[in-house]
Amino acid sequence: MKQPVTFAICGLGNRGQEAYACFQKKHPEKMKIVAIADPDSERRQLAQNEYNVPAKMCFTDAESLLTQPKLAEVLIIATQDRQHVAQAIPALEKGYHILLEKPISPNLSECILLRETAHKYNRMVIVCHVLRYTDFYQTIKRLIQEGAVGTIQSMDAVENIAYWHYAHSFVRGNWRDSEQSSPVILAKSCHDMDMIRWLMGQPCKTISSFGSLGWFMESHAPEGAALRCLDGCKAKNDCPYDVEKIYITNEQSGFLSGNREWPCSVLCNNPTEEKLYEALQTGPYGRCVYHCDNNVADHQVVNMNFMDGATASFTMSAFTKGCYRTIKIMGSHGEISGNMSTNLIKVRSFNRPAETIDLGQSRDRFSGHGGGDEKMMDYLCSLAAGDYQESLTSIDVSVESHIMALAAEHSRIHNGINIDLDDFS
Repeated sequence: MKQPVTFAICGLGNRGQEAYACFQKKHPEKMKIVAIADPDSERRQLAQNEYNVPAKMCFTDAESLLTQPKLAEVLIIATQDRQHVAQAIPALEKGYHILLEKPISPNLSECILLRETAHKYNRMVIVCHVLRYTDFYQTIKRLIQEGAVGTIQSMDAVENIAYWHYAHSFVRGNWRDSEQSSPVILAKSCHDMDMIRWLMGQPCKTISSFGSLGWFMESHAPEGAALRCLDGCKAKNDCPYDVEKIYITNEQSGFLSGNREWPCSVLCNNPTEEKLYEALQTGPYGRCVYHCDNNVADHQVVNMNFMDGATASFTMSAFTKGCYRTIKIMGSHGEISGNMSTNLIKVRSFNRPAETIDLGQSRDRFSGHGGGDEKMMDYLCSLAAGDYQESLTSIDVSVESHIMALAAEHSRIHNGINIDLDDFS
């Protein structure tokens, strides 16, 4: 019987803990966590208890873990965006394979350096573009390869971020400032750039983009808005961004609806109503969305021209009720449309009866990316064990989608100029 693949994890936040580490609970025969690193002592203790990691293998940061000899076969790096490459390079030098939370880096030269280093040491760097592993996009990819639409001529994809998700992550949260993290088109939508490139099956040639921070600023604060939602805000009743509505009563994200994971778990470990209120009274997630230090775009469109003349458009918006993705693919012999919130894919051939493929409702509340997180971990364990030869989300293909996202951001901040990707990279 094969032994489980050994893992070390740097970063025990939402992704490190709830998306990756938890795979061991379901599949201890495939994954064994042997070392962890996180600056939060409570998170370290929780992980130590849940996964039986020895105290001597629990470190306060990735740098301390990386001073040790190689501790595991795979290192998961789920720290903040601008830490990724600085931690991944010495890990590759020590002989780790790496599972790297996206994005790789907001710095293009760092993305390319990591790709070169992975090749130099002949190690796997798997970037967490988890949508490739979902039944939803796997099915669409298969349909395209089987010729369901003929030759693709155009594609339209939309990421509906959801008003409360955007407020949580990109106004109040860690990705609110592109100078500290990444622009939203990279931090959130490099998934979508990767997916469009993968489904299109050919390189993107040119790209342009428009968008801005249009709403979440002081000039749009309603009369009577307080600096913090719980400080007697007079606009509270009519404000959808009120923190009690998002973290306490929201039917999806709220504590009272049964949610104990993201986004509540970002505010405090092992959330309780009392702990959430304390965090909202004192921490960054209790601030008024109109009085934060955010600067990333809240809506953006990207136009893409591919090598054979096919085109694609992508829209990202904070201003949606739900949190889901849609896609439409239009080809010479038919079209495919899909909605991740319903898990329905409709195939309309020009010369055959229409077909609806129902993939069933995902069990994920919303943070599991349509089952992609678990399927990616399963694939990675098999890859590390030698059962597969090639990754779906290698460093090479991931760098390509990062170039697309970074070029789109460059275009956006330069009034939508058209960018040739060969020249940009």
